[in-house]
Amino acid sequence: MNIRLVGLSILSIFIIVPLSKLAAQEPFDQNFSPDITAPDGFRSNRTSYSAIMDVLEPPVTEVTEEQLRRLRDVPLEVIFGAIGDYRLNYATGFENTQPGKRLVGRALTMRFLPPRPDLTEAALTLAKEGNWDRRYYARAAEEASPGDVVVAELGGSDGHNLFGDMGATGIQMRGAAGVIIDGGMRDYTGLRDERFEDFPVFYKFSDPHTTSWLGVEYDTPVRIGGVTVLPGDIVVGDTGGVFFFPSSLVERVLEYADETAAREQFQLQLLEDKEHRFRDIYPLSPELQAEFERLRN
Repeated sequence: MNIRLVGLSILSIFIIVPLSKLAAQEPFDQNFSPDITAPDGFRSNRTSYSAIMDVLEPPVTEVTEEQLRRLRDVPLEVIFGAIGDYRLNYATGFENTQPGKRLVGRALTMRFLPPRPDLTEAALTLAKEGNWDRRYYARAAEEASPGDVVVAELGGSDGHNLFGDMGATGIQMRGAAGVIIDGGMRDYTGLRDERFEDFPVFYKFSDPHTTSWLGVEYDTPVRIGGVTVLPGDIVVGDTGGVFFFPSSLVERVLEYADETAAREQFQLQLLEDKEHRFRDIYPLSPELQAEFERLRN
C-alpha cells in the first residue's frame, strides 16, 4: 500500500472520532430559561440571599453558651486535631486589640466593596427599603445577638476600615463577643481601652480615615484571608490565628479535647515515673494505649 495513503487513513481516524463526539454535545448557541424576577420585598430581607446558603440548608446546629464557654479553654492545636477536613480553615496575620484575650463565638458575616456612585445609590436604596443602616457595623450594633462575632471581609491589608471605638461599643452593647476584620479599624488607642477588655478586635491594620467602603452582603459567605467563612460558623481566635468551622463539629471538638487532656496527663505521669522509653509514651504504644483506655473507662 502506498505510504501516503496509509498516513491519510490514520489521520482520518483522528479527525472523524473527535467530530463524532462533538456531535453529541450541546450546540454552541443554547437556549436558557430567563432568570426569575425577585418577588416584591425579597431584596429587603434582613439576610442577603445566597444560592450557596440555600443549598447548605438546613440551618446551622444550635450551640449553647456553655459549649462556647468550654471552647475558650481548648488550645488551637487540639482544635486542629479534631476538625478533620476543616483544619485548613485557619486564617493568620491579625493583630489583637486585647493581646492574650481569646475570641470565641458564632460568625455574623458581612462583605464590603469600595464605593462608586451607582453602588452607593443602590446601597442607600436597599437600606431604606429594608429599614437598616447602610453602615453594616451600625446594623450589627442594632441586630447582633449575644455570642456573635462580627466577621467582616474588607479587602485585607489593601482594604479599608470597618469602624472606630463608637461602632465597637454599639456592637459590644448587643452582647457580641468581638470582631474579626480582614481589613482595618480606626481609634487604635480607644479600642485598647480597658472597657473593651472582654471584647477583642482582630484586625490587619489601623488607619485614621473614616469608613467609606459599602456593605453589599450581610450574613452570607465571606472570604477572610485565604479561607471561606459561612454564617453561623464557630469562631475561635487566639494569638496564633483564627479557626472557622461548622457548628455541627462543636461537640466532637469538646469530646476530643477532654480525651486529649486526659491522655496528656497520663503521658506526663509516665514520663515522671521514668519506667518507659519516650518512644513508647509519645505516642502511646499499643500496650500503654490499652492501659490508658482501661483507666479512662
